[in-house]
Amino acid sequence: MAESGKVLVLLGGESTGKSSLAQALHQTLQGEGHDAVVVPECLRLFCETHGRTPRADEQPAIADAQTQAIAQAAGKHAIVIADTAALMTAVYSARLFGDTRLYSRAIATHRRYAVTLLMALDLPWVADGIQRDGPMARQLIDNDLRLVLVDHDLPFSVIHGSGPARLAAALAVAR
Repeated sequence: MAESGKVLVLLGGESTGKSSLAQALHQTLQGEGHDAVVVPECLRLFCETHGRTPRADEQPAIADAQTQAIAQAAGKHAIVIADTAALMTAVYSARLFGDTRLYSRAIATHRRYAVTLLMALDLPWVADGIQRDGPMARQLIDNDLRLVLVDHDLPFSVIHGSGPARLAAALAVAR
């Protein structure tokens, strides 16, 4: 399916506020009359469905599912707010399993997205029972993600603050 909608991707380690910001962006943009939709994080859906984190061999399917969900939404809506992208799966796969095979496709796909919002690590870390590895893991993932974005010339904006300030920062970049 051809992508036509503007894709806003939220990236960041665990417990950085991606899902909350995605919902806030959605409500605000829809309230302004925009045709906006949120694409949820496929990894979270996987963990909730299976009651566990994925194995190394399950990472490619999760990355592909995220990419497909974003593309399908972009074919139907003017604005897509993606609560992560395949690039995050690639970063996690490299960090957790030493598997870098997902990078090339994830990076190529990411180049098509209009806006990348990288969540700052200024929110408190909160456990969720399934996916959360801890604040140290969050910092490592953030470091890895920033390196990939910079090394591959993928433009991004770091979003700081909490609540309305975080939303205002994201809207300033997304508009």
